[in-house]
Amino acid sequence: MIQDKMRIVKELEKIVEPHAVIHKEEELRVYECDGATIFRALPDLVVLPTTPHQVAEIVKICHRDRLYFLPRGAGTGLSGGALASQGGIIIGLNRMTRILDVDIPNQRAVVESGVVNVWLAQKISGDGYYYAPDPASQTACTIGGNVAENAGGVHTPKYGVTTNHVLGLEVVLPNGETVEIGGKVLDPPGYDLVGVFVGSEGTFGIATKVTVRILHKPEAVKTLMGIFHNVEDASNAVSGIVARGIIPACLEMMDNLSIQAVEKYAKAGYPMDAGAVLLVELDGPKAETEALAELVVEVFQDHRVREVRVAKNDEERQLLWKGRKAALAAMGQIRPDCYLQDAVIPRTKLPVILKEIEALSKEYDLPVANVFHAGDGNLHPFILYDGRYEEEIRKAVEVGVRIMHRCIEMGGSITGEHGVGLEKQDFMSLMYTEDDLEAMMKIKCVFNPDQILNPGKIFPTSKSCVEVGQSKRDRIRYEPHRIEKEGLAQFL
Repeated sequence: MIQDKMRIVKELEKIVEPHAVIHKEEELRVYECDGATIFRALPDLVVLPTTPHQVAEIVKICHRDRLYFLPRGAGTGLSGGALASQGGIIIGLNRMTRILDVDIPNQRAVVESGVVNVWLAQKISGDGYYYAPDPASQTACTIGGNVAENAGGVHTPKYGVTTNHVLGLEVVLPNGETVEIGGKVLDPPGYDLVGVFVGSEGTFGIATKVTVRILHKPEAVKTLMGIFHNVEDASNAVSGIVARGIIPACLEMMDNLSIQAVEKYAKAGYPMDAGAVLLVELDGPKAETEALAELVVEVFQDHRVREVRVAKNDEERQLLWKGRKAALAAMGQIRPDCYLQDAVIPRTKLPVILKEIEALSKEYDLPVANVFHAGDGNLHPFILYDGRYEEEIRKAVEVGVRIMHRCIEMGGSITGEHGVGLEKQDFMSLMYTEDDLEAMMKIKCVFNPDQILNPGKIFPTSKSCVEVGQSKRDRIRYEPHRIEKEGLAQFL
């Protein structure tokens, strides 16, 4: 709780317009959660700057008074990373929406952090270019938020995630100092601070400008939908495609429950009686794309595909992807609330984990729909529940915890693109040793020594930077996986 809150409000109103400082409780409710609605916490204040200079001045006030603060874009994050879990000030960046520079000859663009992902794609489309990272929420999520979470998207198998496309950043550090790291050149000298910053989940600084790489549109794009009788055959087809040396631009999978919800919602042409579908998109030179498409069809046939459909034109292609990207919204037809997981497993383990998820769904009597990035093994089980009933919340959390444990046991990761935030911080000790976590905490303390920027995120500890720097013998040990003992009730 901020002491003398109205004094801070008046100071902030000197930096931004008075209407850009939000302090009434009913208005703050808009900011009590991000896309992970299972976590809720009310900020003390929200301030909405329009320039990088205003961001820096706001941060200086927070640093001076040791006030907790954090950045927030569109609030589409799915790990509780953009909510004020310990109170403080949310700095909303969604009014910083200028595309500052588009350098077509050098394939670069510079944008403010509040620019919506799809806006950049639309801006450069007429010149024959596009921006590859395309999260499912790209019509709403901001590039600054993508940087914070190192967001992925359907194009990840071939083009990678956000960090593969960010070259430079303007950053406001937690003391209010503004620095520039990286730039338009591909490999600047010195430490790769851009690589360190991207994916730091708003705990190192606030990105106010982002320099990204843009790509020329490929000569040809071909989208195929393989329709399978069951999830197992579709899962094995994924491994078959990769085993052939094919690198699709996109490789997505949906099970029957997802197909039914999406088709009712988006009417994209999905067969509602299918056990599973695979969406495969290939791009590149026309001759190569056609040859790869034939190989993909062969793999489908090797795994008992029921039917293969090929998008005849761009309109059909866009409709198929509209259905895929509408998946989260479509789930509201089944249950009013959704706990969306984000674990990663080796692709060869897909048939096993999907069977286990189905078994958990039956055991807990909760529907679980699977829509995910099969090409890189990034699972997205939609655990569906009704938040009006505490028992359903408890069961949803237990299902999520058990899925996460199994993915780690199979050699996977706790997150593929959503970040750690609040949701997965207690899983970090499943992947990393105490020494690993100490090393990461030391890096955080270099950027954020007072830990006033987005506190309580990523790491399962409340250690101060002084304690992190203690000798190994005197260390405070990390709390062992608290979720196992207490569940997520502590955050609800």
